[in-house]
Amino acid sequence: MRDILLVALIAYAIGNFSTSYILGKLIKRIDIRTKGSGNAGATNALRVFGKKIAIVTFIFDALKGVIAVIIGEMLLGDMGGLIAGLFAVIGHDFPIVLKFKGGKGIATTIGAATFIHPIPALIAIIIGIIIIIITKYVSLGSVSAISLVPFIGLIIIRPFNLEYILFLTALALLAIIRHKSNIKRLLDGCESKIGEKAK
Repeated sequence: MRDILLVALIAYAIGNFSTSYILGKLIKRIDIRTKGSGNAGATNALRVFGKKIAIVTFIFDALKGVIAVIIGEMLLGDMGGLIAGLFAVIGHDFPIVLKFKGGKGIATTIGAATFIHPIPALIAIIIGIIIIIITKYVSLGSVSAISLVPFIGLIIIRPFNLEYILFLTALALLAIIRHKSNIKRLLDGCESKIGEKAK
């Protein structure tokens, strides 16, 4: 139990490193959470700061998931990697250092899930990208991709791995919860499309 708590705390601390917030403060002297959608993530960074900062944000946020999983696996094996991946996303979404107002965890989820088992994650990413290209809605592509990963895992992962499927399901549920305002705007027809500048 002590090892599990240690892995969870380390991963949560890694997740607290908010790339878009730090870059916004250092480069633009802006708290990204006060602009655009108010989300401290790559999509809002694209709207508020432009492509360069958005790309750096996505890369570093994804790396948080990868680094957390590596540390978790080193300390506690495969189960440690799953726990670390989940808590890195929780740390990104609800960072104590930013009063629990963080991002929506998509990049960190991609990093963790892809590192643990790349095939289901990559299939979902491709589907998500196609949806984004067709609809221009990043939120729709992101939520669709993350929601599909557990089902893809069920189909292609052999032998069956219950812990991995539960991990993916937890990430999917977390993504849906964090995107509930986006889902409402999509249903209302007022969600922002990719490329639209923040007001």
